[in-house]
Amino acid sequence: MIPYNARFAVVAVLLAGTGLFLRARARDQFVPSRIALSSFPMELKGWMGIDIPLPVETLRSLGPGEFLQRTYQRAGDADVNLYLAYFPNRDALYNHLPQDCLIGSGWSPLESGTTTLSFPGEPPFPANRYLIARGDDRQLVLFWYSAHGRRVASERKLDFDLVLDSLRLNRTDNVLVRMNTELRPGEKPAAAERRLLAFAGLMNPILYHYLPR
Repeated sequence: MIPYNARFAVVAVLLAGTGLFLRARARDQFVPSRIALSSFPMELKGWMGIDIPLPVETLRSLGPGEFLQRTYQRAGDADVNLYLAYFPNRDALYNHLPQDCLIGSGWSPLESGTTTLSFPGEPPFPANRYLIARGDDRQLVLFWYSAHGRRVASERKLDFDLVLDSLRLNRTDNVLVRMNTELRPGEKPAAAERRLLAFAGLMNPILYHYLPR
């Protein structure tokens, strides 16, 4: 039998947590000024970008925000596709999860998990890593979420952090970063991953200015 005082303490903590959560949802969120994703450079040291407009139905399902879908090409190399999605609040977090989007587009996951990314002068962070297939085609996908100086792989972790940030900063804006590249005939996933990481190394110092901080 749990002592009465202990049960009272548990109930009090739960009520307090619920109150804070409801208070966070009730406030108007602060959305800071930022650089538009559309101004992200079209050229990255030999990689030339081509914008791929999102279908109207997809934009409708995504809700408020700004979205960039671009294919980068370089002579002698496979393309790298970059997708950036800025959401002004956490309401749209579960509307269009990358893994659900891939499956909805006819891709099947062959491998799924997380990996650790590290860029010069920055702490390492986790990212999702998927090897996907559609017919004979194979692609490697890396994606993560960024908000207020943190980068995480888990939607649940991001959601928890955003609830705290809504209390601390009155902000829940966030960005999804996704990159994918096709495996050329005979190419191993490790080689495709090196291509994505090399591209990410070029992109990261610039992307820093576009992320919610």
